[in-house]
Amino acid sequence: MVDLGLLKAAVEAGDRAGAVACTTAAVNEGQDPQEVLAAMTAAMDVVGRRFQNDEIFIPEMLISARAMKEATAVLEPILTASGIRPEHRAVIGTIRGDLHDIGKNLVGMMWRGANIEVVDLGTNVAPEQFVAAVREHDAGLVGVSALLTTTMVGMRDVVAAVHASGVDGVKVIVGGAPVTPDFAAQIGADGYAADAASAVDVARAVLGIE
Repeated sequence: MVDLGLLKAAVEAGDRAGAVACTTAAVNEGQDPQEVLAAMTAAMDVVGRRFQNDEIFIPEMLISARAMKEATAVLEPILTASGIRPEHRAVIGTIRGDLHDIGKNLVGMMWRGANIEVVDLGTNVAPEQFVAAVREHDAGLVGVSALLTTTMVGMRDVVAAVHASGVDGVKVIVGGAPVTPDFAAQIGADGYAADAASAVDVARAVLGIE
């Protein structure tokens, strides 16, 4: 049997070829796909902690996220055939009027690494688009990003629209360079993420993931 510790190490190191090889071998040997996925998720947890501790930086985090993405692509057909999908789904987007997407993309990668299914709406997303996506995908989480002080004020409209949508239990997390915890609280957001790594912890907290 493939040592899933090797898979975990490959993802942590950003070794895409190694991660894909380990995942392929595990699939071919019939290992439990959820255990394989759990090894990758654990790796991304380590990567997130190292980023928060300033042991690694955005390029290294991206490399690890891409390694997991390629390895997960090998696993996805097995998960789909087994009827297994992430328990939690999120929609994410950059606020209307804002075309910046690097931070949003990082958060999306980290959420996927935490086994949260992500629907990326892109940039310049209107409040009604967030609400429509929540309904279409039965999402329990919304992530809203802004890089400009002139656009972040629109986050209030997104929070209000989601909470007024009639869809129960949907949580909204906001983040971006100009966003602060105080602003997030003022607009009624359920959470504030300072960076991509902390976005995982905040998502788990608001969704009640142990």
